[in-house]
Amino acid sequence: MHSLPIPTFQPRLKVLSREQALAIHTAALEILEKTGIKMEHEGARAMLVDAGARPFEGDWIRIPAYMAEEALKTAPRQIALYDQNGKKAMALADENFYFGTGSDTTFTLDLESGERRQCVLADTGRFARLIDGLDNMSFAMSMSNPQDVPKIEFIYVYAFAEMVKNTNKPIVFIADRRQDMAKIHEIACLVAGGEEALRRKPFLLNYSEAISPLRFPAHVVDRLIFCAEKEIPICLPSGSNAGGGAPVTLAGAMALGIAENLMGLIIHQMTRKGAPFLFGPNVSVLDMKSTVVSYGCPEWSLTQAALADMRDEIYGLPIWSFAGATDSKAVDAQAGAEAMLSIVTAMLSRCNLIHDVGYLEYGNTSSLEMVTIADELIAAALHLTKGIPVNDETLALEALDRVKGAGSRGIFLTDDHTFDHFQEALFLPELMDRSRYDAWMAEGGKDLYRRANDKARELLASHRLDPEMAPELAKEIDQLLGKL
Repeated sequence: MHSLPIPTFQPRLKVLSREQALAIHTAALEILEKTGIKMEHEGARAMLVDAGARPFEGDWIRIPAYMAEEALKTAPRQIALYDQNGKKAMALADENFYFGTGSDTTFTLDLESGERRQCVLADTGRFARLIDGLDNMSFAMSMSNPQDVPKIEFIYVYAFAEMVKNTNKPIVFIADRRQDMAKIHEIACLVAGGEEALRRKPFLLNYSEAISPLRFPAHVVDRLIFCAEKEIPICLPSGSNAGGGAPVTLAGAMALGIAENLMGLIIHQMTRKGAPFLFGPNVSVLDMKSTVVSYGCPEWSLTQAALADMRDEIYGLPIWSFAGATDSKAVDAQAGAEAMLSIVTAMLSRCNLIHDVGYLEYGNTSSLEMVTIADELIAAALHLTKGIPVNDETLALEALDRVKGAGSRGIFLTDDHTFDHFQEALFLPELMDRSRYDAWMAEGGKDLYRRANDKARELLASHRLDPEMAPELAKEIDQLLGKL
């Protein structure tokens, strides 16, 4: 049998028609043109007015649609992120997807005691090193808001320094002020070998937020302008959470969030055309019972899939997304169910940079075990989204003839075809238990949480960066921190 090659169909989730995507885009432009934006940064407001924006009512300005269209033309369609060794690690474009953690949790589950406690700086390092050792995690965020740093006003600088010392993978970082941004940029230049080397091969991306609805504080715009000037990749999702900072209807929340993203993109591209900008609002929901912003809700997954459709139909820019998080307070069945729903939908939607993996308690608590479990959930979802290859080898007609010839004792388990293909044809979990009951009990009868705890402990004890940071570089970073 000699058939022509058959392309593998890879399953894909789409939730918006082109007409729906255009309607949301048009609504976003109308928000900019008619409702306007509260621009609290004087320099940016003056720059926008000079370019055609119309001021009214104090800090408020209205933005003509053509300014958004111009910004969309100059923003790059792909963003390359590198590791700290200068090797390309993430090509944010088209349908490529990459998973990583989140930032700024107040609490974490202690790896030794299992107790929920406040985060310290060492936790930032532990999460970064765990990410470095996990196969399916592509980038690191702090996963903590450490309260034991020497100067709390520079908390994000200390967190960034801890991450660069503990992972070689790309880093998504937070900053509060332009002053923070400058210090973080200084550390990054030390690691990359200079400012020009960092421009050519950035290993970091900034996460900033506007305030929904429609408010752009001066310090947020400062960070946006700094990143454009230095060509540090940035994303600027807003907090357009349905029912809270945005209309409760998802289409309305998306239109508002996209309008805020477009506003950020306009300022960014006016500062430096072609500077790298990752698109995408965070459209979750405000839970009507608890008033928390839900990380486990299906609506956030739905709006992220819709944003991927809008990327494909209209914008063409790589997008920001979330997955692998939960509202559960523990690493339990709810956590696994909510994390897997968002991981599968983010992957099936082909979102690009997917963060917040490992969050518990609606982003308030982090967990090394949850990150470890999510790493395997990502592997399982990846197996699903690859589809089913169909060709002469996978149709296995020759193997069938051999097994049939063995008579009633025939079984595929002992055929060479099984040995040659099982590792790629089947998903082979490490943490998910498929053993027989007696074997499971003989190994200690551990549940998934305990197995994940064991793996996290083992990785943190044994994993080494390749290469480890040079002692001279670590000393330079510490000297910089000492001058804060």
